Amino acid sequence: MSDPIAWLTIFVLSVAVGIEVIAKVSSTLHTPLMSGANAIHGVILLGAVIVTGTTESTLALVIGLVAIVLAAINMAGGFVVTDRMLQMFGRRRPAKDAASQRGSTR
Repeated sequence: MSDPIAWLTIFVLSVAVGIEVIAKVSSTLHTPLMSGANAIHGVILLGAVIVTGTTESTLALVIGLVAIVLAAINMAGGFVVTDRMLQMFGRRRPAKDAASQRGSTR
């Protein structure tokens, strides 16, 4: 089997496994799963920075920089989504306290 076909096969199989794993996650486990995924994305981002820093090819450098930007966006977005989901489960403040915290004089 040639290299491109092997890489394509690995990619397709990993997408199929990822879809199956994520589809089976219950909604109560989604927030902890997102937190774990954010930690993994941090490791991926660090790896992309290290690999891109050691490359000598211009094409590899460009691809590495694109990977770094996409990984950073993905990681930051994951933290934003996780934070918003955790706020949904938090206790709500009474309306009077919320108005005074915003600086309202009513």
